[in-house]
Amino acid sequence: MLIHPWDAGTEAASLAYVRDNQFGHLIAAGRGRDVPVVVPTQFLLLDDTTVLLHLARPNPIWAAIEENPKVVLSVAGPWSYIPGAWRAEPGTDPSLGVPTTYYSSVQLVCSAEIVTEADGKLDILRHQLAELDPELGDPARMPRLMSGIRGLRLAIEEIRGKFKYDGHKDAEHRARVAAKLASLHGAVQQDS
Repeated sequence: MLIHPWDAGTEAASLAYVRDNQFGHLIAAGRGRDVPVVVPTQFLLLDDTTVLLHLARPNPIWAAIEENPKVVLSVAGPWSYIPGAWRAEPGTDPSLGVPTTYYSSVQLVCSAEIVTEADGKLDILRHQLAELDPELGDPARMPRLMSGIRGLRLAIEEIRGKFKYDGHKDAEHRARVAAKLASLHGAVQQDS
């Protein structure tokens, strides 16, 4: 992903974004494949260096990870198309404004460790469920679930964060576009 200096996320901001958006796409290139395997998945950012998740045993990503344990976990959130007229400098022809899209995206480059032993899978599930579904209780009492999954422990090696919101433009420009977005989203909410 292209990251300009003005929209680069710090490590702390990028990890905070991932912590607030724990659903993404796990991408495994494998070796000698025409295309990588891409799996949408829920995950848990355990700490600043570790991601935990589990997937069904028949998932096609396992073979790709076994071929090459280097993976990317990509997280992207809501986006907004920004019409060119909104970005035109005041006093210039609005048709000369360059459109863009505002968005946030973080890619975690990781080394994947496949977890197949029961205790390791239980540990992953306990961490995930404590966060997502604390009322569920201990996953050890669900043997069918345990036999149908494999776990993944991802060691984060690189964090690539991009927060594209015209950070290279002045505050007045960003406020003008933000006001237009707010009025657009307010009109959409009133219609629903």
